[in-house]
Amino acid sequence: MRSCPDGRAWGKPLVHRRFAVLGFASVRRVSVVGNSGSGKSTLARKLAATLGVPHLELDSVFHQPGWEALPSDEFKRVVAARADEDGWVIDGNYGTVRPVVWARADTVVWLDLPRRTVMRQVTWRTVRRALTREELWNGNREPVANFFRWDPEESVISWAWHRHGEYRDRYAAAAKDPANAHLTFIRLRSHRDIDRFLADPLRLAADSGG
Repeated sequence: MRSCPDGRAWGKPLVHRRFAVLGFASVRRVSVVGNSGSGKSTLARKLAATLGVPHLELDSVFHQPGWEALPSDEFKRVVAARADEDGWVIDGNYGTVRPVVWARADTVVWLDLPRRTVMRQVTWRTVRRALTREELWNGNREPVANFFRWDPEESVISWAWHRHGEYRDRYAAAAKDPANAHLTFIRLRSHRDIDRFLADPLRLAADSGG
């Protein structure tokens, strides 16, 4: 196994089992998970382009006009139909549909950035969206109230703060769960990890012997 410029083996801090052979037929369905504001959708879009498969952001399905939640049965139906396709990258943490997504997935990419990094990112993202009135999904825009409420159900900033440890515990346990033995978990802990992962995933995979 060759080493990266800082002397560490390529991919060594990233993978729980083996490094997935991205772009090969064995890796065609990838679930991207992690805290709100960690950069799931940005990474998922880039990875989907690399793999040449569609990208689906679960938020875009769940959040209907006026921030109304799609009923659970319909949410599962829509996601199951997409998960049944040959290849995809799906990002999001929804427990309602996670079993559906992971039953078909071959790889889970877990963004596990430090809390301080996530909070900086989610706060800046909220400021940008508030100033530009960026449309998110189905005509929805992020409310300015995100800055003034501490209830996690009312503010994505508060949600990211309060749920950080919960997500870490959840996906650390999932990576060790025998029920997920069919999945390769790739844990990205920093922007450097993310950049290395996206820069040349095929070479990174080959160097790690995936």
